[in-house]
Amino acid sequence: MTGPIRVLIVDDHPVVRDGLRSVIDGEPDMAVVGEAGHGAEALARVAADLVDVVLMDLRMPTMGGVEAIEQLRRRAPSVRVLVLTTFDTDRDVLPAIEAGATGYLLKDTPRDELLRAVRAAHRGEAVLSPAVAGRLMGQVRTQAQDPLSSRELEVLRLVAAGSTNREAAQKLFISEATVKTHLLHVYAKLEVRDRASAVAAGYQRGLLVPEDR
Repeated sequence: MTGPIRVLIVDDHPVVRDGLRSVIDGEPDMAVVGEAGHGAEALARVAADLVDVVLMDLRMPTMGGVEAIEQLRRRAPSVRVLVLTTFDTDRDVLPAIEAGATGYLLKDTPRDELLRAVRAAHRGEAVLSPAVAGRLMGQVRTQAQDPLSSRELEVLRLVAAGSTNREAAQKLFISEATVKTHLLHVYAKLEVRDRASAVAAGYQRGLLVPEDR
């Protein structure tokens, strides 16, 4: 039988950490194994303790959440990071997802949704609050006529070669959630709805060549 989900809470406000601890420790399948007041402290705690999921704020002193997520992705790739913040602007959401966050929630998320998100993040599933998902899709729509970025083209080539999202993430050293975000951009820019159509459109537009198979 597996043990409880081990959660590290990272926020520079003690009252927020106390509230999250009371919520999480009340669940039989979860346990708070530590707290941190900024990103650098979080990295130290992850190095010292066994952690499954990190609840990460973004704007903190010493080291912010995005930098901490990037370093965690390299140092402890098995650890899932679930952003929990008050900020939902493009300059907050997109860098966090691209850095490797498994999910992104706002602090007004209801208790039950937060707990479901922790469990989903532990399973490696991408979790986005409705506001954040809407913002990401809006970003995709505004970029729909732009050419594919070099990373989006890399993802498309791997998909054309038969890689799953997980395999593509491993080959590119990025999170599976980031691969999914890049694919959303690819679908919008190529005006398609699925992987097969994206590959077909890639060949039709000359973005892919037979060697990519």
